[in-house]
Amino acid sequence: MSSEQAQVTSAQFGWFLAGALSFVLSIALLGYSLWTGIALSFAILWPLLQIFGYGMTLKMAKGDPAHYLVKTQVILHWMIVFLLAAMILRGGS
Repeated sequence: MSSEQAQVTSAQFGWFLAGALSFVLSIALLGYSLWTGIALSFAILWPLLQIFGYGMTLKMAKGDPAHYLVKTQVILHWMIVFLLAAMILRGGS
């Protein structure tokens, strides 16, 4: 057994943080939707989609959050965040 610890690179930490932040935003949307009843089905399915998507891509990437599959997943979820923000700023929900 080697006593070396695996080191996390700044790229891995950054992509992990970006994915975690989009997940926290989806949980916040779920709380808001449960409170108001607006976009409830989307708010329930989005975190489930993230759990399934991040789980599968991390499994395929062998746990590397800086892998291109995980990066693509994170970018897709951030696109959803920006589209939701655009809809809210326009006044539609």
